[in-house]
Amino acid sequence: MDSNRPIVRAVCARAVVAALAALAAIGCASSPISSTRVEDSLATTFANLVELQVARLALPAMRAPDFAVTAICRRAIGNERGSGEWSCTLVWQGPDRRMLRDTYDVYVATDGCYTARLNGESLGGPTLKRADGTPVRNLLYTFEGCFDTT
Repeated sequence: MDSNRPIVRAVCARAVVAALAALAAIGCASSPISSTRVEDSLATTFANLVELQVARLALPAMRAPDFAVTAICRRAIGNERGSGEWSCTLVWQGPDRRMLRDTYDVYVATDGCYTARLNGESLGGPTLKRADGTPVRNLLYTFEGCFDTT
């Protein structure tokens, strides 16, 4: 009977691993983190930051809705739900009314908070300069936000 113990343990271990994998799959499918929630939050946060950045750069004032930001987000791996790495393209109207497109690498935590980092240099580096040469932190280079997961 003792000779069967390693076999029984191996079978039990496989059953536990299979059960955990099934629970993980169910958890991802029911995650409150969806592309719609990520897109809505990212677009709103970005528009608000552009409004603030325009003011800090002493450009003609514009309100956040005037930028008409649309976000299109996809998970880096697999389904369109859950925390982890996302890639988001923001299409928006710049201060000169020209349509712009920028891509961000976004990491979304399980609590709905995220960090967005510009992929490339299309919006300048971490620091910009006002017309008078004064350096200003680029609020659009890397930013954070959160959305409700309930």
